[in-house]
Amino acid sequence: MSARAPRTLVQKLAPMVLGFEAIVVLLVGFTLFGLKALPNGIAPWWAIVGGAAVALAMVAVAGMITRPWAITAGWVLQVIVALSAFFEPTILLVVVVFGGMWAYATIMGARLDARRPADNSTTVTDNETHRESD
Repeated sequence: MSARAPRTLVQKLAPMVLGFEAIVVLLVGFTLFGLKALPNGIAPWWAIVGGAAVALAMVAVAGMITRPWAITAGWVLQVIVALSAFFEPTILLVVVVFGGMWAYATIMGARLDARRPADNSTTVTDNETHRESD
């Protein structure tokens, strides 16, 4: 059995954001159901189904975050959550908080990953000090 490749910062942060957001999205589905916020002609229980489906998709994408398409799928899920604000405007708070965390995890995480040395075979001992260049 071969060792797993080290995970990038994006691969560590993004699943945490999606996992916690999945819980909130499921609760948003229950909230939309309770408020009967869906348009006339759509049964309120569809809010629970929609919230559960998006939450399940978030958990699935979080589990497959090492796949090349997973970050794009996460952005698509963020857009879906943003579109749900048409039913209840206070969902914009969820969009701002978790969308911001997702953007930070993916954009800044990738920047920090790019700054990390490619060769991870060198380790720093406790006796070595870090000096920044002038």
